[in-house]
Amino acid sequence: MYQLIIANKNYSSWSLRVWLLMQQIKIPFSERLITFEQGNSREKFSRISPTGLLPCLIDEDTLIWDSLAIVEYLAEAFPEIWPKNKLVRAWARSATCEMHSSLQFFNSKSLSCATQVELKHLPEKSREDIIRVDRLWQEGLKKFGGPFLAGENFTAVDAFFSPVAIKINNYNLPIADISQHYVNRILELPYLRQWIKEALNEPWRVFEYEELEKKVGIIIKDLRS
Repeated sequence: MYQLIIANKNYSSWSLRVWLLMQQIKIPFSERLITFEQGNSREKFSRISPTGLLPCLIDEDTLIWDSLAIVEYLAEAFPEIWPKNKLVRAWARSATCEMHSSLQFFNSKSLSCATQVELKHLPEKSREDIIRVDRLWQEGLKKFGGPFLAGENFTAVDAFFSPVAIKINNYNLPIADISQHYVNRILELPYLRQWIKEALNEPWRVFEYEELEKKVGIIIKDLRS
């Protein structure tokens, strides 16, 4: 059985991506959680991960690090991770890689399942990232017919954008109706609801991460309280 090593569910969006995909595709695995520390956690994580980052996947004697590498490794045994159609698969991979390599507003450590934020200031680049995600989602949903980004089935591209759905919801970001329906659909997934519930019940807090949210707005509600 695979072992997936993840960080705190309240903060680790990259852990969520792989965890949710494996749950949705019904890939058996055991879960091991290693918590963030105040300050730098790289030294702690480096005992397992060569980059000092999580998630990592262990398959017997093989260690796979980086969320996208884990997805591609698993896809060799579980091809349903990607759409069957070659052209749709190409779009899904391109969108997934864009999420993985750019869109920094949605990749920052300020992602928290527990806090709702009223935005006060966003840099222009962050606004561009929000617009880009909205347009990308509209493209996939219209082109492939939904209900997921690459068509009828949940695939890796949906897993990679699942933390984005959380952030759009918690920040009340303006997006098109079709994109908002997609956000609602993702947030209603039982496994994502399970992740968020467990995130809200975690006793660990890394205040330096939560302080990042105060740079762009006011925390109007802490869902843990």
